[in-house]
Amino acid sequence: MTALTSRMGRLRWTFIDGLTLVGRELGRVRQEPGEIVGALLFPAIVVVLFGYVLGSAIQVPGGGDYREYLMPGLFSMITFTALQGVMARTAADAARGVMDRFRSMPMARLAVPFGQTGADSLIGLPLLAIMVSTGLLVGWQPHHGLIPTAEAFGLMLLLRYALGWVGVYVGLVVKNEQMVAQVVVPLFLPFTMLSNSFVPTDGMPGWLRFLADWNPVSALTAASRELFGNPGAPSGDVAWPLAHPATTVLLWSAVLLAVFVPLSLRAYMRRGR
Repeated sequence: MTALTSRMGRLRWTFIDGLTLVGRELGRVRQEPGEIVGALLFPAIVVVLFGYVLGSAIQVPGGGDYREYLMPGLFSMITFTALQGVMARTAADAARGVMDRFRSMPMARLAVPFGQTGADSLIGLPLLAIMVSTGLLVGWQPHHGLIPTAEAFGLMLLLRYALGWVGVYVGLVVKNEQMVAQVVVPLFLPFTMLSNSFVPTDGMPGWLRFLADWNPVSALTAASRELFGNPGAPSGDVAWPLAHPATTVLLWSAVLLAVFVPLSLRAYMRRGR
């Protein structure tokens, strides 16, 4: 009984400290209006650029409106911005000695990475809302009702949270804000583009199609199209992740959390040695 009480006390301590650091991260974002404006404008610009400029030259497999085909892919793209945001903020804190200060304070060790990932999940909500509003304005809409729509957005938020832990770990390991911005972040752009977000993977060379089909971006996009009832949902003889996209997203999220939560905590603890 005493051991259980002690564990519950530590869990409560971690949760309270984590919420405090979530508030810190949100306060820091509010102090950077340029970053907020850029983040809110980016989804709308991407919708216009891909939906109108490039969409006129792309045929949707099986027919249908390209902008309805595109929106789930853009939702997935926004989901993966968790990586670059958390990486940059974590690397900045590490480079400026903020992490060392946190370590010297009487706070739960898991609270610091929890604060980074929790804040990013909240930051992702208005970005997703802007993207949804823009999509509705250009003609996108979900067709399968409230519950499947909620499930699709739930998958996005879950994977975004898991990716946030990847960002924490990379930020702690790199320890250099400029390197994250100039080297690491650009490396993730091809990763998000190499998927079924913008074009079908059928026309890709075999080796490239294999990489695209097993990309978690493709799984999230395919699951969203299926749940929203948008054109381009997987059918026929496709790779396993695209045949079971929702399950694949859940598996990816579980694996990322199982691997990067302990790695992030270990990297955070080692920085003080």
